[in-house]
Amino acid sequence: MAGHSKTRLCPPCTPEQAATLAEAALVDTLAAVERTPCDARTLVLDGPRGSWLPDCFEVIPQGGGGLGERLAAAFSHLDGPALLIGMDTPQVTPDLLSEALAQLESSDAVLGPAVDGGYWAIGMRRPQPGAFDGVPMSSSQTGAHQRNRLQQLGLTVRDLPELRDIDDIDDARHVASERPRGGFARALNAMETALV
Repeated sequence: MAGHSKTRLCPPCTPEQAATLAEAALVDTLAAVERTPCDARTLVLDGPRGSWLPDCFEVIPQGGGGLGERLAAAFSHLDGPALLIGMDTPQVTPDLLSEALAQLESSDAVLGPAVDGGYWAIGMRRPQPGAFDGVPMSSSQTGAHQRNRLQQLGLTVRDLPELRDIDDIDDARHVASERPRGGFARALNAMETALV
């Protein structure tokens, strides 16, 4: 939704352009998840379903509260091994996601660090009450704090490859260059062409 999605892209984007880029990132991410071999695909959604949603996804609502509470609520709805990823790493691939799921066969948790110090993915073999307690979100230390919290719970944690998520326009350009044929890259190129 314009004014609610990827607002840190404004400026140079208008709120409408930022929302268009957010949708393009979401579509690319959902397509990668759709092509990943797994038992179930669940979208934790805040808002109505869109035409961008493939039929193979179950939809559950986001919980309330801050990001940590919403992540905890999402895991509480999922049985067995689960990997949660955000919608702002449209460069993910089915191979990368498959490898993350495979790591959960021999470790309790996986964490995908982000360039900005956060993380783009978190997975757990079983839901862990308190996994997000005390973890400050949206900081340059979120990933380190999350790793420490998982280890405090006695979990073995494996790292996934580091990715850049989309926080600002420079991130958007970098991510688009990693997957230049993706829908996100096309949407960004169209937007930047219109700005010239």
